[in-house]
Amino acid sequence: MGRKPIVGGNWKCNPAEKAKLPELVANFAPCAATLDKCDVYVCPSNLHVGLVYDKFEPGIMVAPQNCNFTGCGAYTGEMAVDQMVDLGLKCCLIGHSERRGEFGLPTPKESNELMATKLAYILEKGLMCIFCIGEPLPVREKGLEATIAECVNQLKDIVPILKALEDKSRVVIAYEPVWAIGTGVTATPEQAQETHKALREWIAANVDQKTADEIRIQYGGSANAKNAPDLSAMPDIDGFLVGGASLKPEFADIVKAIVAAK
Repeated sequence: MGRKPIVGGNWKCNPAEKAKLPELVANFAPCAATLDKCDVYVCPSNLHVGLVYDKFEPGIMVAPQNCNFTGCGAYTGEMAVDQMVDLGLKCCLIGHSERRGEFGLPTPKESNELMATKLAYILEKGLMCIFCIGEPLPVREKGLEATIAECVNQLKDIVPILKALEDKSRVVIAYEPVWAIGTGVTATPEQAQETHKALREWIAANVDQKTADEIRIQYGGSANAKNAPDLSAMPDIDGFLVGGASLKPEFADIVKAIVAAK
């Protein structure tokens, strides 16, 4: 059996008006017909999770965009995975580039050690984790070796977790070329494939071959309906983490593209 594709939509801090939520939810409805061939999840903003988590077609997973690392308690401004479990949620996204220092604001950068702690907590509570990694433009401009070194630095702390994990599908790596997020610039299919392939080879050498064969790696750099077919054809791209296009009806076309390719 090959790796089941997985496509996620990250709404980030959108929309501004809750009145727009029904139409955004409706964009995901066509995906229900292909859930046997492709996993689908959506990451609403924190304020909107509680409003929409039960409004999607059955099987479409809602994944909060972050979590804390220790559960409920005196943690003002945080979300606990325990709360997500109580809502019946199945997955959580962490480590997005905008949490790893790409806000453009003087907010603390979330460390690799913190990401590993969060991952262990998410898995302990029985959820799937979308684990984001990626490199900014100055690193990409140095070439593939520098790009992989940057990504590997973000993966090293979770190696013991991946080794101990029996069901490798419970962790999905979302590779984000940060320079291609929200810029309209997309890595070529060949660039994306060589990075995904190199990441899988590193996992084989540093975790084990089983993990490398079974773990899913999503591409997260401005995927849209136009470029999805060519990207989907790449053997080591197992899906997409979609940003702006997840706020549009074309999201369903992205899912159709990878289902057709895989």
